[in-house]
Parts: sequence; structure tokens; C-alpha cells
Amino acid sequence: MSVILITGASSGIGYQTAEVLAKEGHVVYGAARRLDKLNTLKQYGVKPISLDVTNDESMEKAVSEIIKQEGRIDVLINNAGYGSYGAVEDVDLEEAKRQFDVNLFGMARLTQLVLPYMRAQQSGRIINTSSMGGRIVSYMGAWYHATKYAVEAFSDALRMETADFGIKVSLIEPGGIKTNWGFIAADHLEESAKGGAYEQQADKAANGMRKQYSSNMMSDPKIISKAMSKAVNSRHPRPRYLIGMGAKPLVFAKTILPTRAFDFIMKHAS
Repeated sequence: MSVILITGASSGIGYQTAEVLAKEGHVVYGAARRLDKLNTLKQYGVKPISLDVTNDESMEKAVSEIIKQEGRIDVLINNAGYGSYGAVEDVDLEEAKRQFDVNLFGMARLTQLVLPYMRAQQSGRIINTSSMGGRIVSYMGAWYHATKYAVEAFSDALRMETADFGIKVSLIEPGGIKTNWGFIAADHLEESAKGGAYEQQADKAANGMRKQYSSNMMSDPKIISKAMSKAVNSRHPRPRYLIGMGAKPLVFAKTILPTRAFDFIMKHAS
């Protein structure tokens, strides 16, 4: 049995993973900004905790509370994040910075807060939710993909740094998963392009995203929860779990195709 903290637990992958891990018998703290969105997780034994990954005080308070109640944190699952799409020229840099604050710097700060406890106990797991979007880039997704590429590099460095202390680091790299993520990203894309030079292309790309996420092409979020479970429970967790619709073939295609050919595929994917 492990004491687990998972961020972004109020919906989608985070919610399902918190449920799965609690059913396995782990002590699971499901974190999100709004506690009311975590209430239904209580039926599975998940303990809701308020945590905003863009607020240092909130993160410190959450970690301190878990240590006070449990005496340890065995697993940190950095799952909070969102997708902000838009042409580089259109996206305000404040929005770009917010994307990094949520997707990277919040993850980094929370990791810093739990590491001293994991080092003291000479064991721990840190599982970071990245994306196949940390290995390939889709049309008009510059800032989102920049954060995920950064998460990949951050996690690779962290894995090497912490190995001597018995701490294992894994990356979860989902492909197309049937959640609201695509619809939120499409809304961001359309909004960012209104009245600008990229409006027509952005509208087309956003409609394509909505069609993809409305179809049966997307993978069930349960496959991500299963991968998270393996990363938590396996004696030797993998450094990377590349799973879900399109993940392996697209990453492979990027490896073997000429850059311009792959650009063409991604630009016309919708």
C-alpha cells in the first residue's frame, strides 16, 4: 500500500486513475483547485485535497497536510494540465506563461516539495503526465507542445538525478484519449485567432479537433489509468508509457519520415 498524491483529479484521466488506485487499496489523495469537484471520489475512498499548482502556498499546505496525516508520500502523480492552442503570432505571452505555469512549473515545484521526504525514506515514485505531444508537434499547438517537450526533458533529468536515492521517475505519454481535452483546446484555438490572419486556418483546425474527439477513434481513458497503475505497482516501472490512439505509429512516423513530409501530415491531419 502506497500513499499517493495525484493532481488534476477532478476529471478525465486524473479522476479515473484516482478511482483505480484507491480500489487497489492505496491511500490516495486526489487534488484539484475546487474540492466540490472531488466529492464523488469519496465513494471509492479517495481523500480530496485542495491544491492549485500555480500557487506555492497551496502546494506547500497540501504536502504538509499529507505528511501530517500519513507520515510519508510514496507516489506523486503530476497530472494537472491543459492544452492551449493558437498560432504563435496570436497567443498572448501571458497565456503562454500560464500554460508553462500549469503544465511545467507547477509540476516542478510540487516535485521539489515531495523530494526531501522521498529521499529520507530512500524510496518513491514520481509519475509525470506528458503526451505523445512531447515527442511530436500538431498544427497550431506551439505553446502546448513546448510545455510537453519541456516535461519530457525535465523528467529525463529528474530520473537520473534521483535514481541513487531509490526514487523512480516515469512519463505517461497518451495519444488520442476520449476526454474533454480536445474540445477545450479547440475553443482556445478559435478564440485566439478571432479577427486575425490565421482565423480561417484556426477554425478549420478547431473543427477537425472536435470531429476527432467526438468520434470513436479516441482511446478509452481507462488505458491511461492502467498504465498509471503499472507505474505505481511495478517493481521496475518503465521510464515511458507511450499509449493510446495514434501514439506509437505517429512517433515512429516522425522518426523515419523527412521533416517536411511529417509537417504536411500533421498540418492536414484534421
